[in-house]
Order: sequence, then C-alpha cells, then structure tokens
Amino acid sequence: MSDIMKFIVNKDAAENDTDGHLLDLGEWNETIGQALAQQEGVEMSDAHWEVVRLLRNHYMKHGRLPARKMTEVLDTAYAAKGGRKYLYRLFPKGPVTQASRIAGLPVPQQSVDPSFGSSH
Repeated sequence: MSDIMKFIVNKDAAENDTDGHLLDLGEWNETIGQALAQQEGVEMSDAHWEVVRLLRNHYMKHGRLPARKMTEVLDTAYAAKGGRKYLYRLFPKGPVTQASRIAGLPVPQQSVDPSFGSSH
C-alpha cells in the first residue's frame, strides 16, 4: 500500500520515515508496537514489552545513543537473566535494532555492525 493510501484507508495511521520508523515518537502505543512486532515476526510477551519499555524510557531520558552504548545498557539491565543471550532469544534479529523498531524508536547510530544486533 502506498504511503498516501494508508492515510486514506486509515486516517489515524502513524506516519513513518522511509525506513519504517515513526516520525512522531509520541504516536507510539502498544497497539502500534504490536503491529510493528508482527512485521518483525516477533510474538510479544511480557518479557518483550519490558525490553521495549526500557528502550523507550532510556531514549526519552538520554536521546539517541550509539549502538555500542545501547548494547551496554541492555546487557547491564538484563545481566541477571543472561544478558545478550537472553535478549537475542527475545529479539533474534538483534536486541538493539529489532527492539528499537518495535519500540517505535530510531535505530541507534552505528548499528550496521551485526555484533550490535543489526538486521542490515
């Protein structure tokens, strides 16, 4: 569906950039997050939502950080649950990039390196 058609069909549709990220972060809600997760092939559980909320809260407080820093933040937050391995089980295409997309956030800077969870 072309971009203009989604607004004709659904006037409440959220506007995205060319990579599919929300242009207005305030438009995000869990319904949109669920739709984004379906596009990513992720079935959301409470554990998934916990990571998504952490990313959104961190972004609102600190802004967009490089992927390496976001990886450190996630690894530290989920160290007791297994860190990176735990996060990759939740977000197989990368805990930083895939979870950021589901959270409606811009993918962190320098996330083209697969070791940072890039799906590029």
